Amino acid sequence: MDPNKIDMFLIANGKKFPANKLEFVRQRLYALPPEKENLPYMVDLKDPTMILIMSILLGGWGIDRFMIGDIGLGIGKLLTAGGCGIWAIIDWFLIQDATREKNFQEFMMALG
Repeated sequence: MDPNKIDMFLIANGKKFPANKLEFVRQRLYALPPEKENLPYMVDLKDPTMILIMSILLGGWGIDRFMIGDIGLGIGKLLTAGGCGIWAIIDWFLIQDATREKNFQEFMMALG
């Protein structure tokens, strides 16, 4: 993949991945064959800031966890009303990192 395209992809999407894994993402993009260079743009990456806002507004119902694909945790939060509010508050601090990690996992699965 062209280094300029890689830099543009990372500028646009760098905040959606864990900071300690950005170099690994860059290396995987460099290793992409030319016929697959549009593949990274097709991955549905969630915005951690938007997920945090959803967590603050609707976290007690588990909507934030459903949005990032943690169905089991979302059901748990839904059935316990966000752990009586405690789990919902804890997720305000954890949900952005969880979103970045899920984005990284989905990205790596898409690239194979």
